[in-house]
Amino acid sequence: MAAAVPKKVFEVFVSKIPWTIAMKEVREYFGQFGQVKKCLLPFDKETGFHRGFCWVGFTSEDALINALQKDPHTLEGAKVECQP
Repeated sequence: MAAAVPKKVFEVFVSKIPWTIAMKEVREYFGQFGQVKKCLLPFDKETGFHRGFCWVGFTSEDALINALQKDPHTLEGAKVECQP
């Protein structure tokens, strides 16, 4: 049995997301940098609101680099932070 080839992960951690933003808006915003493979926006089971952070995964390293080079990122007028 051959060892599994590790997959490259092209992901950013986004924080300080306003509670008014939905996953669709996050995905659309980061789509301008390249194809978004996944967007994980965890919700708080007690409040029903998302927790103010998410992970955005891209299909390519170029998209990741493009997203990290832009500063600041603004969603609905609020500055959000991105980290690799």
